[in-house]
Amino acid sequence: MSAAHAILPVVWATAAPRRKPTPKASKPKKQRPVVPELAFYRKYTEALLRRYLKLSMESGRAPSLLGREMFRGNVTHYKVECFDDAVNFVLDVTRCLDLLDRTEAFLINRIAIQQYTQLEVALMIDLPIRSVMRRYDRSLDVLTRLFLDRRLLVPLKP
Repeated sequence: MSAAHAILPVVWATAAPRRKPTPKASKPKKQRPVVPELAFYRKYTEALLRRYLKLSMESGRAPSLLGREMFRGNVTHYKVECFDDAVNFVLDVTRCLDLLDRTEAFLINRIAIQQYTQLEVALMIDLPIRSVMRRYDRSLDVLTRLFLDRRLLVPLKP
């Protein structure tokens, strides 16, 4: 008889209960094609979303108070010089965010705008972190494509 048997007489194996598979929809979900070159623009898209957050928070204030807190960014060709420009920029980005599907919008909202970490979001939605990272990168690429199509981001040329 070994010492391990005396210390641990019984070991119980436990596992989380398996979930029932969800029924698949009759229509397969249409995947949007993503170009690998869009990965270069991810940091610019995230910077544009941070600018969007700041301007959308500031546009709720009176226009006379807005002037002292305005800043110039070098992310886009948008020149925000007055209150009307800030409102137009916020509306343009909001329209682009409305075109995302529910999962993409959730990931962009939590990670890029609300500044949650990818691990925190993975724990929120009960997915592996690698899946969240992959889906977030894909969501950023889709949003980047929307920004480029609507000329919120200007493509860089060599």
